[in-house]
Amino acid sequence: MAKSAQEAELKKAVDLAALADVAVVFVGTNAQIEQEERDRSSLGLPGNQEALVKAVFAANPRTVVVQMSAGPMTVPWLQQNISAMLQAWWPGEEGGHAIADVIFGEVNPAGRLPHTVYAAEAQVPPRDQYDITQGFTYMYLDSPPLYPFGHGLSYTSFTYSKLRCSDRKLTAGGSITVHVDVQNTGDRVGDEVVQLYVHEVKPRVKRPSKELRGFSRITLNPGESRSLSFVLPADKLAFWDEAAHAFVVNPGAFDILVGASSADIRLKDQIEVSQHKIEFQSGSKP
Repeated sequence: MAKSAQEAELKKAVDLAALADVAVVFVGTNAQIEQEERDRSSLGLPGNQEALVKAVFAANPRTVVVQMSAGPMTVPWLQQNISAMLQAWWPGEEGGHAIADVIFGEVNPAGRLPHTVYAAEAQVPPRDQYDITQGFTYMYLDSPPLYPFGHGLSYTSFTYSKLRCSDRKLTAGGSITVHVDVQNTGDRVGDEVVQLYVHEVKPRVKRPSKELRGFSRITLNPGESRSLSFVLPADKLAFWDEAAHAFVVNPGAFDILVGASSADIRLKDQIEVSQHKIEFQSGSKP
């Protein structure tokens, strides 16, 4: 599209936004930008879409942005300035109805990010780097992301309390059960995705800052509370030991972390693995 035509279309969008109670802007990518065997050259919004959002927002601060893409978008300006954003991915035939239901509050959203949304392209390791410990995923990212793994918002609120472990010691072949209470403290029925992470306190090799080891999605009415339980077997704490050629769990302390995302940890406890190194055969660890 020629520059003059783009400017004319942009002015039309701004004029309409200024007259509206709320402006809804759809941005993202299509198959010309990303698909199988076609990688994006940038994590940002292609074309002049960010300029469109900025112009509409200037005309109407009550602007909602709906992102439609196959992969995550790095959009720091939107994250800092737009008060309502919905990640819709590439929906199917009923996508319009689903998006409208969420925007108008007919449905209380409860989706959670299955990946990290990077704050900048500089956070992404080089394509020829295959060592996951060099900044890959939420487990090894060493600077704050735009949106963390497991993140997602709701039209209600939840509180976490009474984190307790069935035992403070974990031995080979054993397991512990982690219990936590969750309450809907808002005024709408809603789903919460409760997430269990672990962290080895003093590892002898580089280990993740957190590892997801369980999650549960629950529906709670306003004011309702529920106690959740996660079974944590010893092999869920294992890592691949190159020298032993086996999955092992080293003795020592492990943090037990429960929260609403990898960056929103609400409660923390600690257990101790027995003083004997636990080894598993290469095919035995899930």
